[in-house]
Amino acid sequence: MTFVARRLAWVIGIMVLVSFLVFSLLAASPGSVVATLLGARPATPEAIEQVTAQYHLDSPFLVQYWDWAKSALSGDFGRSIQSGQTVTSDIASHLTITLQLALYALVLVLALGITIGIVAGIRQGSLFDRATSGLSVLGMSAPGFVVSILLSYLFGVLVSIFPVYGGGNGDFTDRVEHLTLPAVALAVGMIALIVRQTRAAVGDVVDQDYVTFARARGLNLRRITLHYVLRNAAAPVVNTGGLLAIHLVSGAVLVESVFALGGVGQLMVQSVESKDIPVVQGLAFFIALFVVCINLLVDVVTLILDPRTRDGVRR
Repeated sequence: MTFVARRLAWVIGIMVLVSFLVFSLLAASPGSVVATLLGARPATPEAIEQVTAQYHLDSPFLVQYWDWAKSALSGDFGRSIQSGQTVTSDIASHLTITLQLALYALVLVLALGITIGIVAGIRQGSLFDRATSGLSVLGMSAPGFVVSILLSYLFGVLVSIFPVYGGGNGDFTDRVEHLTLPAVALAVGMIALIVRQTRAAVGDVVDQDYVTFARARGLNLRRITLHYVLRNAAAPVVNTGGLLAIHLVSGAVLVESVFALGGVGQLMVQSVESKDIPVVQGLAFFIALFVVCINLLVDVVTLILDPRTRDGVRR
């Protein structure tokens, strides 16, 4: 519990720093802060006065940050310059399809990457292992946007199997069809990475004396794999899985743009291009919160899975 409390304190400290940097985006934006917040609205005296009062622009910088931070804690990041909606509702309207895409890709990564990595790690040196290693290097070398364009051409133009534009009408079957190519494009590089990580972790455990002793005792391969190999190889795979979950968010930016999904990634690109600073601030804050929470979750799961980590924490 002491370790978790220390990590929670670390998360709070990181988020305070991130919130300050996120708020500083407004002051660091080119041009006048008032002009940036007005957007396309005419700079009438009434509009300038309203924006100044709303964002406390006549107060010192640290006072402005404190007022913004208090509002952010309650989920109020202001209003989007482009849409006029609250930042929170604007992000929420784009979040559903991004979460569905990330979940779809994560299922592919875990189902294929871990399974293939385990088989390759147990059969090191075999033809399957060599082929897997070669394909994983190729998968890690392929940028996500290149894979997206290639899949769009192959399965959307040459062989019209899956739709290549938009997220569908919300129906489950239609949504799965629309998200299949984006999810595969997002998952290819991560599958390759987790295959290599799982293979290395499993291969290291397979060479240990306790696994050799279990084989000498006549235990079947299934029991050795589940009770000896997977339990001891799980910690590094979990750490890699945490990094991949973080990559799902950053990788979704390009993939959503290629397939015009209208998710959070595409919202980020549009907000940066249009200098919609309140939306950029809200997205940056939530993404940072997601990253630190994933790191905290990975640390806790590693403590549960690996007794050696718990012993190290106690010492």
